[in-house]
Parts: sequence; structure tokens; C-alpha cells
Amino acid sequence: MSISQTSGAASGGGVAVLDAVKKVATSFSVILTTLLGLLIITFVVGRMVPADPVIAVIGDQADQATYERVHKEMGLDQPLYVQFATYLSNVVHLNFGQSHVTKNPVASDLARVFPATLELATLATIIGAGLGIPLGIVSAVRKGTWVDHLARVVGLLGHSTPIFWLGTIVILVFYAKFGLIPGSGRLDVYNEGLVEGPTNSILVDAIIAGEWEVFRDALLHVTAPALILGYAAMAYLSRMSRSFMLEQLRQEYVLTAKAKGLDQRAIVWRHAFRNIRVQLLTIVALAYCGLLDGTVLIETVFAWPGLGQYLTSALFFADMNAILGSVLLIGIISIVINLLSDIAYRFLDPRTR
Repeated sequence: MSISQTSGAASGGGVAVLDAVKKVATSFSVILTTLLGLLIITFVVGRMVPADPVIAVIGDQADQATYERVHKEMGLDQPLYVQFATYLSNVVHLNFGQSHVTKNPVASDLARVFPATLELATLATIIGAGLGIPLGIVSAVRKGTWVDHLARVVGLLGHSTPIFWLGTIVILVFYAKFGLIPGSGRLDVYNEGLVEGPTNSILVDAIIAGEWEVFRDALLHVTAPALILGYAAMAYLSRMSRSFMLEQLRQEYVLTAKAKGLDQRAIVWRHAFRNIRVQLLTIVALAYCGLLDGTVLIETVFAWPGLGQYLTSALFFADMNAILGSVLLIGIISIVINLLSDIAYRFLDPRTR
């Protein structure tokens, strides 16, 4: 290799490294900007709601002197920019204040309730993606047949049926009538407190502790709400998967492969499916984010002690610290999921590298 070729290769490598650094810097700047926007929104909402945070702490029977003292202790007498700076500092140190309902730090409450929601949403996403994506692909391959019509009807019902109504029907029929599923909550009473682990996820902590009876009980309790949420996610994922696959099956490379006599299964799964993986990853990530912040109704129906039920209680009692902490956590988790999706794109699609 000549000197000019060597210098050209080195220059090309340097440009590639520089481009990679720019992409990383751009990604982090977008994330920081999004996070800052989320913090601004939560701060503004916390200051604009009609509920008085001082009254929420001391009650409406306190005298004026107590009100003014607590108002000053909470920093509400400071200018807005000072309050926002304090808010940013507290968030960085994971200090979301104290819940007026539980009397515990909001951070500790979130660490206690969020694993339950994460557990439920993760299982629902696995169910929804595991059933919805193959169903959508088969529906696209067999477009116009009874299989396609049946899949579309199943998806339409899942998309249009309110999950709180479906959850109520499931409890009335399978629990109250036939006794086929356990009652509300995460565990039966006699199993509560037997497993206490670092993750606050009953399924994971039961496996770590080797408590298989507790694991079985927890799995039975989570099955019904996870199936209902998974059915709703399946309806969305199957519809989108069908649309993506139909678009690919109309491409010229598919027609060429058919003309060459390539097996249909190979065309669908080896070629067309590879080209929709990034799109599928996007909708699965969106569905997962939607389940994380959309479990309020199903958690209320099944008395599931997760973030949704905690947020509902905070809204009912105007517990602004708990409300803002919960909203901020959901926003941060959504940002993290989008970041992980962006990283996964680079492995699935070489064009994005």
C-alpha cells in the first residue's frame, strides 16, 4: 500500500470516528433537552394546579401563622427561578419530596411500587408481541382469507374493548363464578412478607430466594391482568405488523424471489421480516411505554399495588409531590426506552450506523 493510500485510509477512519462522536453527542443533547423539557413541564404544572401544597401538608384548619411558616419552609416565597433551581437540584439527588398520604419520601414509595408495574407491563408486552407480531404477519401473508378476517376481528375487539370493563368481566366470571383465578393483589395473604428482596419484584425475588410456592402464587396473580393488557397490546401490534408486512410483500425483491421459485416461508421470514425488524422494534417500544403509564385502570380493577394505583391515590388526595414524582419517573423511563431502541437500531439496520 502506498503512502497516499495509507494516509487516505487513516483520514477515512478519522472521519468515521468523528461522525460517530457527533452522533453520540447529538443523541445525548436530544436526551438532555427532552429531560429538561420534562422537568420544566412538571415544575410548571406543579405551580399551576389549583390545589394548595401548603394546605395539603397542614390541612385547612391550621392558623395563618402556621400557613406562612410552612409556606416559607417549602420555599414557595422564593422567585420562580430560585424554586426551579431548587427543584432541579432535588431531582438530581432523587429527592422528590415527601408524600402527604403515605408520609414517606416519594423516592422510596416509587422504588416500592414501580417494580410491580414494571413486572406487569413487561409480561404484558411479551404476551402482546409474542402473539401480535406472528398474527399480523400471517394475516398479511394470507390477505383476504378467513385467517386474515379472523385476525382483524380479534384485533379490532382488542383495540376497542375498554380494559377496565374486560378486567371486571374476567373477575366476575373466572374468580367470583368459577374460582379459576386468584383474587386481587400480588399474593395471597398467607404468602405476603415471605419474600423480601432487592428488586421489589415478587417473581424475581422469589426465584432468588428459592421460594417456588411464592413464585407460583405471584405468577397466578399476575396472569389475568397481564393477559388483559397483553391482549390490548396484541391488537395494536398485530395491526401494525400486518401493515408493515403488506408493504414489504409488494416490493420488487419479493416478486423477484417468487419468480425464482424461492419458498414462501423463506421469502417472508428470511427476507421480508428482516426488513421490518426496525419498525417492529419501534412499535414494541411504544407499546411498552404505553403499558407502563397506562396500567392505572387495570391496577385499580385488580387492586394491583403498582405505580398506577399509587398515582390514582395521589390524584385523589391532591398529593402533588407524589404526582410529579410519578410523572417524572414515567417520562424518564420512556426516554431510556427510546435510547435503548435507538441503540438497537444500529445493530438491526446497518444503514443507521
